[in-house]
Amino acid sequence: MAQITLAADGTLQVPQHVDIPFITGDGIGAEITPAMQQIVNKAVATVYAGERSIRWIELMAGGMAYEKVGTYLPDETMDAFAHYHVGIKGPLMTPVGGGIRSLNVALRQGLDLYVCLRPVRWFRGIESPVKHPERVNMTIFRENTEDIYAGIEWEAGSPEAKRFYNFLAGEMGVNKVRFPHTSAFGVKPVSEEGTKRLVRSACLHALRTGSSHVTLVHKGNIMKFTEGGFKKWGYEVAEEFGGRIRMDDCIADAFLQNALLKPEAYDVVATLNLNGDYISDMLAAQVGGIGIAPGANINYKEGRAIFEATHGTAPDLAGQDKANPCSILLSAVMLLEHIGWTEAGRAITDALEATFAEGIATADLARFMDNGQAVGTKAFTQALIARIG
Repeated sequence: MAQITLAADGTLQVPQHVDIPFITGDGIGAEITPAMQQIVNKAVATVYAGERSIRWIELMAGGMAYEKVGTYLPDETMDAFAHYHVGIKGPLMTPVGGGIRSLNVALRQGLDLYVCLRPVRWFRGIESPVKHPERVNMTIFRENTEDIYAGIEWEAGSPEAKRFYNFLAGEMGVNKVRFPHTSAFGVKPVSEEGTKRLVRSACLHALRTGSSHVTLVHKGNIMKFTEGGFKKWGYEVAEEFGGRIRMDDCIADAFLQNALLKPEAYDVVATLNLNGDYISDMLAAQVGGIGIAPGANINYKEGRAIFEATHGTAPDLAGQDKANPCSILLSAVMLLEHIGWTEAGRAITDALEATFAEGIATADLARFMDNGQAVGTKAFTQALIARIG
């Protein structure tokens, strides 16, 4: 086996037999991650007739890591993701108390994975709360390292909050804080560099996939220098492409309405961190829920990417053979496409769609289907493996 490397021109060099690190994850991660690996292994072996394969290298994070080494995110895990370039992970718990606020955010910021990539599409057979889910076919580029997720905030009543307010009032002349002594404060950094690398990635993706349409979603009518800056810098990026990109923009609240009324009007969407969180989950609900929503965190410049289940750990379902593995499985499809193994990815999505069309799914999806046949995690995994075979 061998690892993925980054060529001088920025492209990934992928060996035929490749090492891919993974984190099992907490809660239902112990069920959905092995399910994903079995299905991916079958697709790769079948499509490439044994000429390609994946060796899965387990890394520690979350509850397992804390129990074994006393930390939720070991340095060795961060180093390994950087070393191997491409990896995948199950859902991770959010530690209670001090220390890391979010393991997901720590991975994204520690490895500078500045793009949160969330493709959203409907699968035939999946029930949806909207009349025409087939019209939803978008790719969301969510900025992953700035905005309020940078975590710069101070608790109400703390000495830091008091000092921050005194600075605002005394040094900056700010008099708009209505209740200064009981207010918590947060700072929202949005940079030109962070915006432009995100929007540039969205534009390149649009061109690679045969589209030329990129929509900037922002709240620049209210936050004129942060989200307004995002809009301004985004249009500057469009100019770099010499007319090959058709760019427009939409206020975030209007976009949420338009995405329900006319989703076919959008292709590639570039937005800020918090907006992207809302938007990607709302769009996922239109096509069946977050249980079938894949995602990735990517740094295109450094060639690093972590694909992930986009939902939580669902501890109430853990160990009951009820968990839906589709989110991490479709994220694995994204991984296969990212490394150029698109045929194996297509075999998985074809098998999924055919299986859904027959009404076979885990209970969270099957209960909404007219012909739904609820099966457990293991049975659903075996159904997909048999269909691929």
